[in-house]
Amino acid sequence: MTLIDLTAPTVRDNRLDGLPVAIIGAGPIGLAAAANLVERGIPFVVYESGDSIADSMRSWGHIRLFSPWKHLIDPAARRLLEAAGWTEPRYQDKAPSGAELVEQLLVPLAALPQIAPHIRTASTVDAVTRQGMDRTRSTGRAETPFALRIIENGTTAEVTARAVIDASGTYRTTNSLGSNGLDPLGLETVSDHVTPALPDVLGFDRARFAGKNITVVGAGHSAANTLINLSTLIQTSPSTTVSWVIRNKNAVRVFTADDDELSGRSSLGAKVQKLIDFGVITVIDQFEIIGLTKTNTQVEVTGLRAGNVETITTDLIVNATGFRPDLSILREIRLSLDDIVEAPVKLAPLIDPNLHSCGTVEPHGFTELQQPEPNFFIAGMKSYGRAPTFLLATGYEQVRSITAYLAGDLAAATNVELVLPATGVCSTDTSASSCCS
Repeated sequence: MTLIDLTAPTVRDNRLDGLPVAIIGAGPIGLAAAANLVERGIPFVVYESGDSIADSMRSWGHIRLFSPWKHLIDPAARRLLEAAGWTEPRYQDKAPSGAELVEQLLVPLAALPQIAPHIRTASTVDAVTRQGMDRTRSTGRAETPFALRIIENGTTAEVTARAVIDASGTYRTTNSLGSNGLDPLGLETVSDHVTPALPDVLGFDRARFAGKNITVVGAGHSAANTLINLSTLIQTSPSTTVSWVIRNKNAVRVFTADDDELSGRSSLGAKVQKLIDFGVITVIDQFEIIGLTKTNTQVEVTGLRAGNVETITTDLIVNATGFRPDLSILREIRLSLDDIVEAPVKLAPLIDPNLHSCGTVEPHGFTELQQPEPNFFIAGMKSYGRAPTFLLATGYEQVRSITAYLAGDLAAATNVELVLPATGVCSTDTSASSCCS
């Protein structure tokens, strides 16, 4: 195998000259990468699978983030926006909802003339490889353009790029309902009774949930948000019942310490505990789901609890078990990922949820995110793999460092700085829902 010096930018030959950097995903991190590339004068194209930018974030736009505005604005994005006359939100210590972040920050950013012409929505990246090379070929690999297979309006085509930043996130690829990491037996027969994390139970999805027996599965903050919203639904639809299924003895990630500087996150645990104490929520702990069976209009959930087989009957299941990266599109890319959390191998020890919470992650940049594939980077929430400890501020620093590296500014790329809010959250349950994004 050809040895490649990963401490310095790859020297480009004529095959790479003039090619753009391909950014996968037009969410907060993908658009922050675009803003940084604008400032560096590097051409780019952003590929977004949704019909509009930040499509995944819009799906849970009714949910309020934990971080306040002061932690949610990428510095490069702020500079570009302010130069165009944009005024940042007034209340910097207030945490916005996902929809507010999209409309007040991401939409104006994506509309800037330096960025808008380079965004392609409804464009799904189906695969990434090297032009004319699968992952087994080494000679001349670093000097060969990337090839991205794009599905757009029903047509499949290939485009080339000098580098790739995969900021596609993990929201669309949830963890399994099964405790063994696999889908429970019978899932395909009850799929219409299962919803993804963070349904809009007080808005768009209200009619589907009102008056039903709801089972929320998962031990993290996505589950907590849904439980709290369901308790509000009960006030106007008292026939609605809510059960909370967790596989451990308690949901340690939800019941965060009082010294958590992200007050929105720390308050979730207190609210959920009150709902449990008042009998609004029924907790079913130490329950490991093994099978699902459809019975008329309901679902029987079979699981092991303290070694015994038990069955729960429900109308709807909310899968709030957390998220994992979709690595299928990267089959022909050379990756070095941690065996447990599926994060870049150098990053994994820094974000291990057994040791770290959102606020204790060390600053990191291109060095920790580099892959054996030269000039290919996984950034943002996807870079954390299955670890549920990601903050947007972390992703902003990642792409700042990556773009500096791609520009050949090694000094700026290696000088990573990051100040995160302190937190009392810690858990050894790597399947818990994301606590921080």
